[in-house]
Amino acid sequence: MTIDNIPKDYDHKKEKEWQKKWDDDQIYKFIGDGTKPRYIIDTPPPYPTGSIHMGHVLNWVYIDINARYKRLKGFDVLFPQGWDCHGLPTEVKVEENNNIKKNDVSRAEFRNMCVDLTKENITLMKNQMKSIGFSQDWSREYITMTHEYMRKTQTSFLQMYEKGLIYQGIHPVNWCPRCETAIAFAEVEYSSNDTFLNYVNFPSTNEKSDSKNDGVLIATTRPELMSACVAVVVSPDDDRYADIIGKEVEVPISRQKVKVIADDEVDPEFGTGAVMVCTFGDKTDVSWVNKHNLDIIEAIDEKGIMTKSAGRYEGMTLKECKLATVDDLKAEECIIKQEPVDQNVGQCWRCKTPIEILVKKQWFVAVNKLIDDIKSATNSMNWVPEHMKSRLLNWADSMEWDWCVSRQRIFATPIPVWFCKKCGKVHLPNIEDLPVDPTQTQPSVECECGSREFRGEDDVLDTWMDSSISPLNIAGWPDPSFKNNFPADLRPQGHDIIRTWAFYTTLRTLALVDEKPFDEIVINGMVFGEDGYKMSKSRGNVIGPEEVIEEYGADALRTWAANSVPGSDVPFDWKDIKYGYKFLRKFWNAFRFISMHIFDENMTNKNIDIINNESSNAIKNKLMPLDKWILSKLNNLNKEVTEAFETYNFATAINSIEKFVWHDFCDEYIESVKYRLYNDDVTEDSRIAAKYTLKNVVETSLKLLSPITPHFADEVYQYFENTNSINIIKWPELDEDLIDDVFEDNGELIIETIGEIRRFKSSSKIPLNVPLSEVNIYTNEDLKAVYEDYIEDIKGTLKIHKLDLLVGKPDIHEKVVEVIPAMDKIGPQFKGDAPKIIKYLTSNDPEEIAKLLEETEEKENNGKITIGDNVITNEHVNMVKEVVGKSGKKVDVVQSDNLDVLFEIIK
Repeated sequence: MTIDNIPKDYDHKKEKEWQKKWDDDQIYKFIGDGTKPRYIIDTPPPYPTGSIHMGHVLNWVYIDINARYKRLKGFDVLFPQGWDCHGLPTEVKVEENNNIKKNDVSRAEFRNMCVDLTKENITLMKNQMKSIGFSQDWSREYITMTHEYMRKTQTSFLQMYEKGLIYQGIHPVNWCPRCETAIAFAEVEYSSNDTFLNYVNFPSTNEKSDSKNDGVLIATTRPELMSACVAVVVSPDDDRYADIIGKEVEVPISRQKVKVIADDEVDPEFGTGAVMVCTFGDKTDVSWVNKHNLDIIEAIDEKGIMTKSAGRYEGMTLKECKLATVDDLKAEECIIKQEPVDQNVGQCWRCKTPIEILVKKQWFVAVNKLIDDIKSATNSMNWVPEHMKSRLLNWADSMEWDWCVSRQRIFATPIPVWFCKKCGKVHLPNIEDLPVDPTQTQPSVECECGSREFRGEDDVLDTWMDSSISPLNIAGWPDPSFKNNFPADLRPQGHDIIRTWAFYTTLRTLALVDEKPFDEIVINGMVFGEDGYKMSKSRGNVIGPEEVIEEYGADALRTWAANSVPGSDVPFDWKDIKYGYKFLRKFWNAFRFISMHIFDENMTNKNIDIINNESSNAIKNKLMPLDKWILSKLNNLNKEVTEAFETYNFATAINSIEKFVWHDFCDEYIESVKYRLYNDDVTEDSRIAAKYTLKNVVETSLKLLSPITPHFADEVYQYFENTNSINIIKWPELDEDLIDDVFEDNGELIIETIGEIRRFKSSSKIPLNVPLSEVNIYTNEDLKAVYEDYIEDIKGTLKIHKLDLLVGKPDIHEKVVEVIPAMDKIGPQFKGDAPKIIKYLTSNDPEEIAKLLEETEEKENNGKITIGDNVITNEHVNMVKEVVGKSGKKVDVVQSDNLDVLFEIIK
C-alpha cells in the first residue's frame, strides 16, 4: 500500500460519499435469521415537519451510537425508522398553508392535502437524517398513514374493544376550540398567565336578607362562566359559612339560584374560601359535579363561542364574554374588588390555544384498569437515568380520567365503527377487512333489529394510538412471529414525551399482548440555544444541523451530541463543534504521519507481516518501555469506552478517546518515537516495535471512535483495509497481557521528565530539534532504577548527546565570568583617573577581582581594591555570573515541581 493518495488535510465533504456507499451496500440491514443475537431498537417516529432540528440530532445520535456499537459487538441490530404522520401538527400546517379550515373542503380532499404535505416532508427529513450518518435499516421504514399501518392500529382498537378496554361514553373532556377536537390530558401544556381574581358577591335568596351584605363573596378568575355556575362550595370547617351551608344564593347577571354545599377539598385560605362550581372551569369542577351529582350547563360550544345558555352573551368569544361580564358586574356593583394573580393556564400542545372542558360523547381507553400493571412493567424496565422512571410512575398515579382517544379531525386512522341508524347498536368490521373508513363504506350485515342502514363513525383516533404500537409494529405484530423480536431491547426517547409515548406504549402492549414493550429505556434531554433558552423559532435561537454540517461536517456535530449526559438538557455551543472538528484534523495528521512508516513499501515483507499481525508474540517481545506504556493505556481506554457505551455514557467515551489520542498519543508518544523511525543508529527491532505500536493505536482508536464519528473512521480505515467498512467489523479485542499499571506509572514519569526538558528548551528559545550537549539527571535510588530503562527514549526524543543518571545533588557553584565597570559611578567620582580604573577592571581575571572585592573581616583589604590613589568597592562594578558544574562547564539547573528530580543541563 502506498501513501501517495492520502490527502494532506481531512475533507469532511467526503461524508456524502460514505453515506452513499453504506446505503448501496446495505450494511445496516437487519437479517433476523437467528444466526446472530438480535438487538431491537424501538425508535421514535417523529412528526414529518420537513425539518430536522437539534433535538432530533441529539436523540438520533444517541440511538445511532448504540446501534453501531451493538453491530460491532456482534448483534443483528434492528434500527428502523418510522414516521408518525397523523394528527394536529399536519392538519394545522395544511390549514395555514392553504388558508382554510378542515371543513372548507371535502374530507377526502383535505386528507389528500395532508398526505401530499407529509410525503414531501418525509423526503426532506429522510435526506437530512442520512446527511448526519444515521444507520437506519431503511427497508424497515414504516409510515403510520399507510393502509398497512392503519390496519394494525385498527386491529389494536378492535382487540381492546373486545376486551372491554375501549368504550364510548359521555364525559367531560379537554377541548381545543382552535382545533375543534378533544385532546388527552397528556397533550395539555401549562403556561403562566397574568389575570385578575375577581371578588363577586352572590346575594342570598332570602327575601328578608340584605342582599348587599348578605350572601357569599366568591373569588374567581373566570367570571365568563358564571352562566354555567351550578353550586358554591365551602369548607365544612369554615365558621364564616356554617350558617348558610345547604341554603341558596343567586348568581349575579344570569340570576340562577344555586345551593351552597360543603366539601373538604375547599381551601379556606384561598380567596374568600368560597368557590364557584361551573361546568366546567377545571378538573376540580368535574370532580365536584360528579361527587355531588350537580347539573351540567353547557355555556361554551366547540369553537369557543358562548351558547344560548350564556344569555345576553350568546355568540361572543370567551374573551369578549369575560370583558363584558366584568363590565356588567361592575355596573351592578357586584364586584367588590380585583386583585392581579398569576394563573396556570392549560393549552393545546400543538396550537397553544387555551383548552376548555366540555361534555362530549367520545371514545376512551379504560386506563385505570391497567394502572397497576403499567407501574409494575415500568419498575421492571432499566431506566437511564434511573430518576426518570418517577415521571412515568407519578403520571400513572395522577390519572383521574380515562384516555380520550377520539378526535374530531380528519387526517388520522379512522375509528372502525358503524352505528345502526335505527337502534344505535355498534357494529365492527372483520379483521380481514381492515383497514376501513366507516365514512366511506358500509358493513355487509344486517343489524339485529333488522335494519341495513348504518352511520359510520366520523371521529378518528388520537395519533398516539398509532405510535404507541411501534414496538409491536417493528416486531411484525399481529403475525405470531412477532414474538421473535419482542419486546424491544431499547426504547430511546426524550423526557418531554414520557407521559405520552412511554406511558401509552406500555399501556397498549400490556393490553394487547400482556407484556412490557421494552427492557430498557434511555432518556435524552432538550437542546438549548447559545442564549440559554430552549431552541425555538419564536426566540430566533435555532441552529439548523445543515448549517453545522456544511462548515464542519456531520462527525463534528455528532461529537457535540455525544458529549452529553442522558436525561440532561444540552446547550448548543459552536466552540464544542469546532473542538470536535479540530480533534478529527489532529487525528488525521497523526494518521498521515504513521502512514509514511507503516505503509512503507521499502520494508521487507517479513516486517510488514509482523506489523499487521497484532497478536504476534514476537512483536510483543520487541516492545520498548514507552510502547508498553501507550499500549497499556490503549487497552485501558478500550475497557473504559466499552463500559461507557454499555451504560450510555457517551460523553465519557468521546472525552476519553479525545484525551488519549490528542494528548497521550499525538503530543507524547508520537513525539517520543520519532527518533526510532528516522535515526539510522536504532535497531531494526526497535523500529518495527514502534511501527507496530503506531498502527495498533491508530487502528484500535478508530474502532473505538467509529460509533461516534463513522465517516472519519471509514475515511481513515480504508487505507488499512479496503474491503470492509470499519462500521461492520468486530469491536477491538482487549489484550489484558498489555495492561500493566507499573509501565503506565513509569511511563507517566518519563513523559513528565521529557516535558520538563521541553519546557526548558522553549523558555530558553532553543528549538526542539536542536540537540543538547549533556544532561545529568539527579534523583533518588528508586527513580534512578526506573530511568535506566528509558535512557534511550529520553536521549532520542530530546536529542541529547550525553545523558547520565546520578543519585544525590549536583556539585554546582556560581562563577564570575565578567566584571563590568559601573560607569555612572566611576566617571563622576574618579574623573581623569577613570580610564586607568576601567583598564584594570577589564584586563584582570574576573574571579580574582571578585575575590578581592569580597567584604569579610578576615581580609586585610576588607573588600576594597586600591588603584593608585583611588579605592574601588563593589558599588563600582557589575558582575556577570554563571552556574557551573563539577566539570567547570556552564550549566542550567531545572528543579521539577512534580518529581523528585533535578536536571543539570549543558547546552
